[in-house]
Amino acid sequence: MKSKTIRKHLKQIINDLSTDPMLFLRDPRRDFTRTRKLSFSDTVSVVLQMEGKSTANEILNFYRSASAPSASALRQQRNKILPAAFEFIFRMFSESCMDKSFEFHGHRLLAVDGSDLLTATGPSDPESFFREGRKSYNIFHLNALYDIGQKMYTDAIVQRSRCVNEHRALCDMVDRSGIERAVVIADRGFESYNVLAHIQKKGWKFLIRVKDGDRGIVSGLDLPDCDEFDLPIKLRLSNMSNEMKELYKDRNHFRYISSTSTFDFLPSKSRKCDPPHFFDLSFRVVRFKISDSAFETVVTDLPYPPHELKALYAMRWGIETSFRSLKYTVGLSSFHSKKADHILQEIFARLTMYNFTSAVTHSVTVRHKQRKHPCRPHA
Repeated sequence: MKSKTIRKHLKQIINDLSTDPMLFLRDPRRDFTRTRKLSFSDTVSVVLQMEGKSTANEILNFYRSASAPSASALRQQRNKILPAAFEFIFRMFSESCMDKSFEFHGHRLLAVDGSDLLTATGPSDPESFFREGRKSYNIFHLNALYDIGQKMYTDAIVQRSRCVNEHRALCDMVDRSGIERAVVIADRGFESYNVLAHIQKKGWKFLIRVKDGDRGIVSGLDLPDCDEFDLPIKLRLSNMSNEMKELYKDRNHFRYISSTSTFDFLPSKSRKCDPPHFFDLSFRVVRFKISDSAFETVVTDLPYPPHELKALYAMRWGIETSFRSLKYTVGLSSFHSKKADHILQEIFARLTMYNFTSAVTHSVTVRHKQRKHPCRPHA
């Protein structure tokens, strides 16, 4: 896809939204009904193109005219637009830039991770507000799915830091995705049987690093007493306790899910007269060497040998470097408001512009010459 086509896609999405923005306005009967300097599409475009400058300078960069609207006018117009408008643009643009040529054996490689976003002090949003002595600040948490092959974000959920639940965010992103086949690659913070069950139900694959020792989800399994192993596991999960004590002694085939654990595919309540409910979950527990004295353990339902799993998991680092570019190159570390809704607007605007620059970068054709290292463009 050429860069002109990519830009045309983004402009078309904004124009289509501006023709019928009713679902994304705070008061559809009154908002943007009068002719003003800042129309709906202009307001959206200004927010999308914001960098790390002051609001007044951002407006001047967009209009390049002495008669540009004031910063106060922009704030008033932004108040009329719900954050869902920018989330909608992000989703529509990401879907329009999908390229199947970046698939891995017919699957898209999706890394998942989270990152905290520090914003200016806003006590009016208690779910993200923190006070430590004389210091006070707000923190939002970005949960993101990142396509490693295309170097683009496919989905994101923003949570207030006092209400962070990365497991739930990942399950929601998996459930609502329109991608047919994918491999989810995640670090230790995302290990849970509920996450594995949601991915399996979706028809996707998973490769998740898990904790060694007594705290991870594999701690209750009978694992080989050696440094490296590859053990297939077929578990039947159930939340019935007294009736199945003998079965739970077979730790590699049956697992009790306590009432304090979240698991969406078993009934939350059951009576003694009810038949037992099971959820079947199959995976491999693989432990491999990463250095002379260090080992890592992963759970996966992929059929590849350990050395390929090791290389595949190493590709997850792409989302870590993407967060750095998102914050410091695209400008997600610089917000132009204290209001929570405006912050959400800018988060999804920055995600959209990251995908835009990545798509344009991938559209650049590089003439390869005989060199030691291949030449490739960077966003």
